[in-house]
Amino acid sequence: MAEVEDSVWAKGFWWRDDLSRSAGPSRPERFPVRWLILGTAFVLPMVIPGVRNISAADAPVWVKALMFAVLFVYSACYLSFPLFMIRFGLPARIFFCTGMVALGWCLIWMWGIDAIYQLIYALGIVGFALPIGPALILDVGSLLAALAVILVGKNYDKLGDLTTVASVTGAMFMFGRLIRAIRSLRKANEDIADLAVANERERVARDLHDILGHSLTTITVKAGLARRILESSADPAKAITEIHEVEGLARSALSDVRLTVSDYREVSLSAELAGARVALRAAEIDADLPHAVDDVQPDLQRTFGYVLREAVTNVVRHSGARHVTVRLGRTWLEIADDGAHAQDIAPGNGLRGLEERLAQVGGTVRAGSRPGGGFVVRAEVPS
Repeated sequence: MAEVEDSVWAKGFWWRDDLSRSAGPSRPERFPVRWLILGTAFVLPMVIPGVRNISAADAPVWVKALMFAVLFVYSACYLSFPLFMIRFGLPARIFFCTGMVALGWCLIWMWGIDAIYQLIYALGIVGFALPIGPALILDVGSLLAALAVILVGKNYDKLGDLTTVASVTGAMFMFGRLIRAIRSLRKANEDIADLAVANERERVARDLHDILGHSLTTITVKAGLARRILESSADPAKAITEIHEVEGLARSALSDVRLTVSDYREVSLSAELAGARVALRAAEIDADLPHAVDDVQPDLQRTFGYVLREAVTNVVRHSGARHVTVRLGRTWLEIADDGAHAQDIAPGNGLRGLEERLAQVGGTVRAGSRPGGGFVVRAEVPS
């Protein structure tokens, strides 16, 4: 329904307007014509006897005109209240409902306590249209006032009418809470769907960065190596071998991208070790790598595979290192290099992606310069 300013009118549960829409453009809503037809059927039992009573009343013309005005304004408010629910915020709805309650009491003042049932129209709308706080204030206050009028006037036979008014008011109040609960659940489902889409986009972006960054770096290095061999005419056969490997890496990268988008790609620490060995050899970087990954906890091998891939990619692209050492433990992985130009830099997408992956398994990743020179990346999960 209409938007409200939560900071002013919706402080806490009692004044929260759960019928309000979130900020932003929304599809315009039309006045519910079906309600106009149904509401007219509801209001006629009030209007017809009211017109008859006013016409038969022994009162001056101006008094009758005033009575007709109150009756028809009251009826028009009842028929038009969906317009306020659609177009206006909580302050306007409170003003509207308060005015309706006042008009209902005007009818009782004009016709006496016999017209107590006329309050049903105003109090029912209050229970439906307003949050808990203002609804209870207007509804309970009016019912208690009506009870006081009945007891003071000793019109005990009207207690049954008051009970009917209270029952209908309570039913409308609960129906209003139900509408708000449905809208809240619908909004929560929309938020969950939006979060799911955002999380999937982040996953694809993170995985594509990790996969393409490593694959394209290796392809670039090996293509450069093949070019240098061809330029020197030293070993054409070796250049052809390198080009074949570049082709294979490109095909593998394409396959990885397809599997990543569909979330079917599985990362293996042992496979990443083999890929790291190929990439470092192509970059002419001496590598001291483990021969097995059996010491690593099985449920951490996939995460550590991403860490190794990203760290090796950064060594090849940025470090200028001549030697890389990889060490493994049951719950930790460390990649160190002796790059002459390695230094602490602001974390990029790769490091942020690793931090997110380690956070999912309760671990941390640290990256920085080593005291003796070079750079180290250490991923660790508390045992």
